Amino acid sequence: MSKKGQVYSLPIRVYFQDTDAGGVVYHASYVNFLERARTEWLRERFGYSNGGLMKEFGVVFVVRSLKLDYLKPALLDDLLSVTAQIKETGRTRVTLLQNVMRGGEILVEAEIHLVCVAVDNFKPVGVPEVLREKWKV
Repeated sequence: MSKKGQVYSLPIRVYFQDTDAGGVVYHASYVNFLERARTEWLRERFGYSNGGLMKEFGVVFVVRSLKLDYLKPALLDDLLSVTAQIKETGRTRVTLLQNVMRGGEILVEAEIHLVCVAVDNFKPVGVPEVLREKWKV
């Protein structure tokens, strides 16, 4: 069964450390929320932690680019849902679509381009075959 297109969702509570003095989530905090969701998506959907990928395959995924559209603010104590789903894959890369939502309302839309690199030199390498197989359409 293909995992492409399936949406993963991680609940995240907004804490004081995530906000400015007015209780509004600071724009850079969303990058952390998205990272947490990608990390748990990889672990829960595909069975690999970042540490496991480094240990077993000598690789790690790094952010090549990201595009964020801030639509509405999240606030202190909000319970958010941060999603992740595969948009497309390649030999050394994966592009994910991610959203930060409050209820059914989209607050932030993101497109994240990740590249698989060797941990010893940070040069692009092929995504481990076991992941490529799970990501196939």
